[in-house]
Order: sequence, then structure tokens, then C-alpha cells
Amino acid sequence: MSEKRGIPSPQAPLRVLDQAGEAQFFETVLRCVADGVFTVDTEWRITSFNRAAERITGVPVEKAIGKRCSEVFHSDLCEHACPIRETLDTGSEVIDRAARILNRQGGSVPISVSSAILRSEDGTLLGAVETFRDLSTLEQLRREIKSQWTFEDIIGKSEAFQKIFAILPDIADSESTVLIEGPSGSGKELIARATHNLSPRKKGPYVVVNCGTLPPNLFESELFGYLKGAFTDAKKDKPGRITLAEGGTLFLDEIGDLPPETQVKLLRLLQEREYHPLGSVDTHKADVRVVAATNRDLSSLVSQGKFRDDLYFRLAVVRLSIPPLSDRRQDIPFLIDHFIQRFNRRRGKRIQGVTPAVMEVLMRHPLPGNVRELENIIEYCFVLCRNGFIDVRHLPDDLNPEAETAEAPVSPGPMAPLQESEADTIRRILASNEGNRARTAEDLRISRTTLWRKMKKHGIAFHP
Repeated sequence: MSEKRGIPSPQAPLRVLDQAGEAQFFETVLRCVADGVFTVDTEWRITSFNRAAERITGVPVEKAIGKRCSEVFHSDLCEHACPIRETLDTGSEVIDRAARILNRQGGSVPISVSSAILRSEDGTLLGAVETFRDLSTLEQLRREIKSQWTFEDIIGKSEAFQKIFAILPDIADSESTVLIEGPSGSGKELIARATHNLSPRKKGPYVVVNCGTLPPNLFESELFGYLKGAFTDAKKDKPGRITLAEGGTLFLDEIGDLPPETQVKLLRLLQEREYHPLGSVDTHKADVRVVAATNRDLSSLVSQGKFRDDLYFRLAVVRLSIPPLSDRRQDIPFLIDHFIQRFNRRRGKRIQGVTPAVMEVLMRHPLPGNVRELENIIEYCFVLCRNGFIDVRHLPDDLNPEAETAEAPVSPGPMAPLQESEADTIRRILASNEGNRARTAEDLRISRTTLWRKMKKHGIAFHP
């Protein structure tokens, strides 16, 4: 019955296509694929140009065939980083290199390019093939996602940040003092700057004072300023940070590090909105909006007597808490994309993203340095990655699951209790899965690469 419908039975011999049929087969395949494909001969002249190539470039096939590829494929890689030239010179394939082309209408189209050598059955060099994928839809989607989860320069899909985004315009519109609490590197300064940029004071100055770096004996002079002769080295008048922030916002970073003897001086500024420069008998009014930030638990410091309770309540009129990045991991992919686009602009590169393996590593990493640490990791990867996608080999050694480590394999002798527990668990799950590493990794909820690394670390060589 199957043979009557044109489908050979399992016993029927397979028919081999003749040369004409084989050519027709490949022509049909190339006509149907969504990626642009063209081939060139050894003189760099186009010998085939599929339908998707016509659509993406806007060049009809009859105008492309016989032309040199640079006359048709107007890419920003053509002059200095041509994939076909690299492939023909080195014999190596180029995979997913980011580029942009100008189509026939003059529009810029983002693409990813791959190339490979073409040889005949006897090994004779025929030319090369280049495939390219239109990334316009992906780029548009990226812009839409960024606009949905971006507020000012702050990236956040997590519920915690969406709540902050919802109330930040109202907070900014007020004159209330704001206290931003969160771990180091979590983005407190971005929230502070956004509060200024969205406020009626946005055209005024934005002045930052790091309270943790100012010695107690300099805090008053730096904040309030001084007059000539106020002390021995006061050779001329110097305006303080409050004066410099007049009409704008004064951001007091790391307010939790402020020594107790200087806290009372700041309290008067917040209560009375006035101050005295050193050496002056005149009272100056302060027309500033105060925003403060800390990576310490101020309420705990208050209970320990290390921070004034009256100053705390003056600062925390509006209180915003930023959770660590480990508590909002859904933000990590958006932050990665944001940093990649930023470093692409700074470095003039065309890196498209990270591989799934890298994403898995970064999603599992505790990121104690929060957003700042993640940014530093991506910047490190940019040093090593030239084009395409950031892979695990581009990660710092302490994050690279494939990097050689001094601790593997384990030498004979007693293991630390935690190591012993991990090793025993891996052996037990491996045994239950009869040595199948894929199922073992799935049961342990880790990647196969991570399982391999842990087995190497503990010297586990399981043979069922």
C-alpha cells in the first residue's frame, strides 16, 4: 500500500538521485530556507543567490549572479573583516559573526553571517558559501523588551523593581528626603540619579558626597564650606557641597558610615534647612533636595546606638529597599543584554549575546557583587570575545566550568565534610542512574558540564 502512494517499503531499495535531480533537490531546499544563502567562485563572483538573499538585500537574483559579492552584499565587514576572505585564507568556518548591511532601499539591516569553503568530491576548491540571517525582528523585540523593563538607566523585570518604577515618579515629584537601602553594587546611585532626573529640580545640579570617604574633621568644611581665615590653611573662601547643589539634589552616599559626631550637624541641615559655613556668623538657607543611600541596616545601627534615631527618621521619610541581585535573578538576562549593548557601543564590537551555557553559569552564580560584579564579568568577556556570542571560554577562570583547577582531581586523603557529602551524593545518583551522566545531571539539577567538573574535582571515575 505504501508503494502505491509513492513511499518505498522498508524492503525496497532506496533510489539515488542523478546529477540533475540532485541539483533540483538542493535548489528547492535553498529556495525554502529563511536564511539568505549565496555562493561565490574562486574569483569572488556570485554563482547562486537564494530567495531569502533577494528578500533581505533587496537585490533580484538576475542582478546578483556574476557580480562580485562586494558589489551586491554591502556589509560593514566587507573591507576589513570579510568572512569569505577569512574562510578562504584560513580554511576555517566563520560562525554567527554580527554585521549590518545596506539593502537596496538604503536601509541598515542587522544580520549574523556564517561562511564555509566549497569543494568538489575530489577536493578541488570551488569557492565559498555565505549564509546570513536577518536579525531585524530580534532587534525590534529587544528594543520593545528594553522599553518595557527599563526606567531611566535602571533595568528590572523583578517585582521589587517594578514596584519601585511605579512609585518613583511620585517620589521624585515631591520634596521629601529619600533613603535608599541595598547591598553594594545593587544600583542605589542609579535610583538616586533617576529621582533627580524625574524631579522639578532636574535642571539644577546633582552633587554627590561619599560620607564614607570623608574624615570627621573634614566633613563639616566639605559639606558646609568655609570662609577665608576660618582656620590656618583657609587662604580663600570655599563653597561647600550644599552651596554647589543649590537648586538641585544633594546625594549623600554611604550615609551609614557617617561618624556620630558629624551626624548632629547633618540633622540640623535636614530639620532647619539652614547651615553655617565655617568662619561665618551668617545663617545660610539650603535650597536642596536630600537623597541618601546606604549598604548598612540603619535601623539595626540605631538599636545599637551607632546611628542617631532622630537623624534616621529624618532621612527615611521615603524609604526604598533594593534587594540583592541573587533575589531577583529574572533581571539577570536583561542586565546582560544591557551591558552587551553598552560595551558594543563603547568598543565598536558586534557581539550578539551569550551562549546558553554562559547564561546558565551566570544565573547560578551567587553574584555577591550584585549588578556591578555582573557588569565587570561582561566587560572581562568583551576583552576575549571578538564577535558572535560570549562562550564559557571567555568567562573569568573562577566562573569557567571548563577551566583547569588546582583542586582537581582530589589527592588521596580525608576530604572536608562538605566535599565528602557532595562526592557521596554524586556517586549515589550516578549509581542509581547506572552511570548515565545526563540523567544524573538532571536529577541533581545541574548542567552536564557542571557535573563533569564536580566529578573531576572529587576524582570520581564512575564505570557501571
